[in-house]
Amino acid sequence: MTEVCDITKVHPEAVDRVQQHMVELDGVSALFKALADETRLKIAYALTIEPEMCVCDIAAVIGSSTATASHHLRYLRERDLAKSERKGKQIYYSLSDDHVRQLVTIANEHAKEGVSVEQNLSS
Repeated sequence: MTEVCDITKVHPEAVDRVQQHMVELDGVSALFKALADETRLKIAYALTIEPEMCVCDIAAVIGSSTATASHHLRYLRERDLAKSERKGKQIYYSLSDDHVRQLVTIANEHAKEGVSVEQNLSS
């Protein structure tokens, strides 16, 4: 089966409905771009497990220097995906809100489902 229609036939009603409700998606694109980096995604996932972690602990989780972890955390914070709080001499990070937690969790569940479907198809 090819992934292209055999004929070209535009359905104007459907196109009009979608165009009436289409919104700018730049912010959504930036959000997914931020989470598309495997290191930043690992950080976000770690913060779904442990809701607040210091930079040193996050560096240990991702196997990097604190400078590298801090760089990725700053990137997430600048895009409103994470927030930080100083406690004494340490900086603690958490996800900015439950929406980010849900996105990471749902994306992981979806990826797992895709793997199990692929395994069933190849069996």
